[in-house]
Amino acid sequence: MMQHSGNVLAFVGDAVLSLQVREYLVNRGITSTKKLQETSIKFVSANAQAEFISYLLKNELLTEAEVLIFKKGRNAKSATMAKNADMISYRLSTGFEALWGYLYLENDLKRLEVLWELYKESVII
Repeated sequence: MMQHSGNVLAFVGDAVLSLQVREYLVNRGITSTKKLQETSIKFVSANAQAEFISYLLKNELLTEAEVLIFKKGRNAKSATMAKNADMISYRLSTGFEALWGYLYLENDLKRLEVLWELYKESVII
């Protein structure tokens, strides 16, 4: 299992998710940069990520290894504070992003795509 810190995994996961969201929205035909920005927030908000990871955990849709990575990210000490979310949602979203970063860095793109498809369906745009 990867030895990067939870914060490093979340840092990478944030970038991966951001690119997935941008590609998805552009492919949906959204051309206004204002609309792209407003819509992308629905995907990258701590609250949306926290809700989705909670759904995955509740329904036992993650592997044991994925749960461990999520917890590593969730429990990581952070120098930043949540801007638009409560601390619980912020920590859950950090765990979510850590999982995304882990899957990307492990080159498990098939699993990342499966989770991304589920995530897209969970966000109402």
